[in-house]
Amino acid sequence: MKNIAIFASGSGSNFQAIVDAVQAKQLSANLSLLVCDQPGAYVIERAREAEISTFVFNAKDYPNKEAYESEIVMLLKNKQVELIVLAGYMRLVGSTLLSEYEGRIINIHPSLLPDFPGKDAIGQALAAHAKWSGVTIHFVDEGMDTGPVIVRERVRIEENETRESLQWKIQEIEHKLYPSILQMLLTKGDALQNEKARAN
Repeated sequence: MKNIAIFASGSGSNFQAIVDAVQAKQLSANLSLLVCDQPGAYVIERAREAEISTFVFNAKDYPNKEAYESEIVMLLKNKQVELIVLAGYMRLVGSTLLSEYEGRIINIHPSLLPDFPGKDAIGQALAAHAKWSGVTIHFVDEGMDTGPVIVRERVRIEENETRESLQWKIQEIEHKLYPSILQMLLTKGDALQNEKARAN
């Protein structure tokens, strides 16, 4: 099974959904590391309960992004991490991480990208009186939510929709969709590697 690192900044509901999927044997992966940039985030407690190693940092303790990303890369290599999964990680991934893990960083975003990128996508959708929102899972590049899309799933925004009700509908989809897409990507990767081995 491949080693995965999850990056998160907040309460960690998608982190928990991934943990649950692994424990239920719906996702074939080793959750090797949680990387969190918010020392007080609840996701850290979730990781402790699941007995997953954590690296918690404060960006202000480093001179620049390259410095803390270099430390993260070293940890990822020590853990032999093959896939990085962003689950509510509120920092743009920089060139240090991207150069080491190009094509192996996945993100989930609560909108139908390219609509409403960046922070507070749910609030953006409501303020724009949009009729649809949803969930996008995509590969990460140097932009803000601009990488190649893997899958989108729509959620209708009702006339009386509140932030809380829309967030609940979106998270309900996220918690099912993210583990299943990760399983697909990991299985596909194994199949491609096996095909290359047969060809050689």
